[in-house]
Amino acid sequence: MKSTMKAALIHNFEGIEKISLEEVSLPLPKDHEVQIAVKYAGINPVDWKIAEGLLKTRMQYELPIILGWDAAGEISQVGKNVNNLKIGDPVFAYCRKEIIRDGSFAEYICLTAENVVKKPKRLTFAEAAAIPLCALTAWQSLYDAARLKPREWVLIHAGAGGVGSLAIQLAKLAGAHVITTSSKVHFGYVKALGADEVIDYTQENFIDFLHKNHPKGVDVIYDTVGGDTLKASYQAAKEGGRLITIAGIVDQALASKQHLMAEFVFVRPDGKELSQIASLFEKKRLIPPHIQEVPFDEIALALRKSREGHTQGKLVVNMA
Repeated sequence: MKSTMKAALIHNFEGIEKISLEEVSLPLPKDHEVQIAVKYAGINPVDWKIAEGLLKTRMQYELPIILGWDAAGEISQVGKNVNNLKIGDPVFAYCRKEIIRDGSFAEYICLTAENVVKKPKRLTFAEAAAIPLCALTAWQSLYDAARLKPREWVLIHAGAGGVGSLAIQLAKLAGAHVITTSSKVHFGYVKALGADEVIDYTQENFIDFLHKNHPKGVDVIYDTVGGDTLKASYQAAKEGGRLITIAGIVDQALASKQHLMAEFVFVRPDGKELSQIASLFEKKRLIPPHIQEVPFDEIALALRKSREGHTQGKLVVNMA
């Protein structure tokens, strides 16, 4: 029986260039856990942010860290208290743990069984690996935090990205009118996802667009970019509206001045919500984001692409 596995590690916070592929001990599931043989892992901005030390003051961690927060694969072992999953089940999961150490950029990962969900049959393993973090982030932002309602107007920044592409679809399922920002090259993609209006952020400031076309503002702003985009977004929501960000610190004084509810969302594992999301994919009410596959030994290159931004959809790592 195997006692080691291949994994992508960081031993310090000196950036993605210091990621190394190593043989490490094979993790064994605890009583309430399952072991997953990972076929594909999703790449997210959080991975390179961790590698560069940008989040080390905001989370518990132990070095060395195996990066990776999305996984799709098959159950390879089950803990003695697990009865909802069995060996051989195809599954997917959001892999964040309380202590950041054992991620999905590895041949195997052990996770709490209640957060692991059977993979939608309609999705390939590569497509499934692109879903958990992005879909849960969009769900918890628009449904749990913003409580988006039918016939409300929402502006989603960076609609062609992993989170944005799922957020557009979930907003449309909620009955909202969706405005999104994108470069011209991605207009067809975001419109196919359901966007009603698209702002070419390379040519027009989104505040100018909204002041011209929607002078009262919109009900919900969903910021996935941060920085200057987040700062300007306080001007885009109508009085009494909501601003949700996953990419920056909320300025509550400014939000109060603008009469907004503003909240930062850091996605949490939730097997029940992921099961609902899986059902929507099974029923064709959601489609996966565009995916770009990269081999495991090119993981540093993939993280550089993620850091550069402007990726359409999601990068996934083939662990074979």
